[in-house]
Amino acid sequence: MRVVRAALSGPRQDPDHRRGGLALLSDLIWAHAEAAHGLEHVRAKAADHGVDLYLFVRAATEAAALDQARAILSGARGPLSAHGYRTAEPRR
Repeated sequence: MRVVRAALSGPRQDPDHRRGGLALLSDLIWAHAEAAHGLEHVRAKAADHGVDLYLFVRAATEAAALDQARAILSGARGPLSAHGYRTAEPRR
């Protein structure tokens, strides 16, 4: 299993509302991931710039993990955008 971090920039909210927002972001990722993406787990964590998403994927190599993370984020880009979030390039 490999871990890829993806940064989302987006709305700044009060801490109580942020917790619900983090769960929503995780749900959006799960809803738009396909079996071929190898997604095993998602962790969303508040950050100064917005949110850090940690995508745990089954992948044979680091390069494959990054490609899979890009595909996951690409599939979820529209719904993430609808909630005011923008994705940055995923990285290790």
